Amino acid sequence: MQNRVKTVKELVVNMGPQHPATHGVLRLVLELEGEVIKKCTPYIGYLHRGVEKLSEDLTYVQSLPLTDRLDYLSSMVNNVGFCIAVEKLVGINVPERAKFIRTMMSEMARICSHLVWIATHALDIGAMTVFLYAMRDRESLLELFEMVTGARLTVSYPRVGGVRCDVDNEFLDKLYKFTEEFPGKVEEYETLIDRNRVWLKRTKGVGVITAEEAINWGLTGPTLRGSGVYYDVRKFFPYDAYDKVDFEVPIGKNGDIYDRYRCRMLEFRQSAKIIKQCIEKLPEGPILAENALRIRMPESPLKIDKKDILFEIYTEDKQIQEFIQKFTEVYASVEAPRGELGFYIVCDSSSKPYRMRVRAPSFVHAGVLPKLCEGSLVADVIANIGSVDIVLGECDR
Repeated sequence: MQNRVKTVKELVVNMGPQHPATHGVLRLVLELEGEVIKKCTPYIGYLHRGVEKLSEDLTYVQSLPLTDRLDYLSSMVNNVGFCIAVEKLVGINVPERAKFIRTMMSEMARICSHLVWIATHALDIGAMTVFLYAMRDRESLLELFEMVTGARLTVSYPRVGGVRCDVDNEFLDKLYKFTEEFPGKVEEYETLIDRNRVWLKRTKGVGVITAEEAINWGLTGPTLRGSGVYYDVRKFFPYDAYDKVDFEVPIGKNGDIYDRYRCRMLEFRQSAKIIKQCIEKLPEGPILAENALRIRMPESPLKIDKKDILFEIYTEDKQIQEFIQKFTEVYASVEAPRGELGFYIVCDSSSKPYRMRVRAPSFVHAGVLPKLCEGSLVADVIANIGSVDIVLGECDR
């Protein structure tokens, strides 16, 4: 018999853009040698959002609902980040009560977002029951959002200068009850998967990124803290009422999928702790600044032209207008569930942003996928995507 020569050929496959486990419309081109990934190239842009460009034709107030659609799983945090940037630009001081309400709502959004993450991440790896538990508890928070804002997902509740409406005692009582019960729910999730040998095999030592590499790649949020880097916008650059509440920032050690998972699970408890403190310390007072930005409608409502809908700053003097003319650009960031969400605004003293750019954590984290995936198995790609928790809505902003 003649000796047969065994050859190994590289195979190029598309994962996406319709793959159900890519957490959005993401396309990965994988070059494989057997089951091992030799090269991973991510492609984004399939959603064609254009939020940044659309904002240039809208006033600051009108641009607010667009930010809901960036990371639609944490729209409240997006709204707050945009409002803080405009308030910093204009020089508006937000009332204390509004700051506490914003902080409370932001942490509710963080829990909601992390619940979707653990539900889908566990489902991707093969754990079904956690999905049902997480969706059950998320429903409780969505109902509370609806009590105050009238919406469940894209809320548009914060305002430049405060919030749209106040919270009542019924809402606060139900939310406080949730914060007392929720840590027990987190223990249920952990009982299901924390020491499950399949879960440990799929997460321990997989998708490792060191602290130095994470910093060089520009990672933030739990993805960065899972590598042992202590950085949280809420601690380093406090906004709203975060400097008035006590909480810890969980960090990992090994920088693998399991550590990123543990960071978010610990954040569940810290968010509940922050919400409880906000309810206990909630001060009385107004919920909107006197010089808040508002839309002024024409005198005759029967002849409304889009060009006639003006934007003005309610103030007795010209200090704010002078402030805008002096400082024409600003950057402000918040700690979103996925990492640092920043808004960079250039103002030309008109009612509309001359330019607006969004620093989206999901965009940065999508870029690190080749580092996480190359050299690993095909099955680990989905686990890596889930561990960095990207939402393609803010990638394609």
